[in-house]
Amino acid sequence: MMNKEEALVVFSGGQDSTTCLFWAKKHFKKVVALSFLYGQKHQKEVELARAISQEAGIEFHVMDVSFIGRLGQNSLTDSSIVMDEAKPEGGFPNTFVPGRNLFFLSIAAVFAREKGINHLVTGVSQTDFSGYPDCRDGFIKSLNVTLNLAMDEQFVIHTPLMWIDKAQTWALADQLGVLELIRTKTLTCYNGVMGDGCGHCPACKLRREGLESYLATKLK
Repeated sequence: MMNKEEALVVFSGGQDSTTCLFWAKKHFKKVVALSFLYGQKHQKEVELARAISQEAGIEFHVMDVSFIGRLGQNSLTDSSIVMDEAKPEGGFPNTFVPGRNLFFLSIAAVFAREKGINHLVTGVSQTDFSGYPDCRDGFIKSLNVTLNLAMDEQFVIHTPLMWIDKAQTWALADQLGVLELIRTKTLTCYNGVMGDGCGHCPACKLRREGLESYLATKLK
């Protein structure tokens, strides 16, 4: 039985983490949102995360971890790199920020510990993980064990989207009553365009295809 007290959501202001924010709000008595400035080109996502949190009545925090963006080369933090629009053969797309989820969840766990929170929520998905190794279930389970050993705590990392695709993520948002909020007020686009986005970056394509698939099913 889930402990329905407090949870900390790693919150970027995008489709997936916003869905998780409202999932957490449904399942826990109190929710705290934590966003990160990691050197991303489109820091507007953090301001959108703040606005969504305020609208939902959720305590919001932001932490500067800009060192993450300086550790490796990727197109999300380096404007001189042309973004991959498809996964390259035999490698990761250059939108992969090495260690991002490792750092985010580790820092979130320390932050949560200081607040007496042991439930962490993240929007990673193995179904739509875009080739990112730190979105896989094995990584999350391994990190969960490591965090508990490192701090002698009993953290539980919740991944509501782990085994569902983007169409099912839109369906969950609709069930939670926030489909329009997520469609119009979140930022998933790698080119920094709010709502439906630029339409051609990998994140926008995945988001749009999922929405079209869900709406087509809903209309049947």
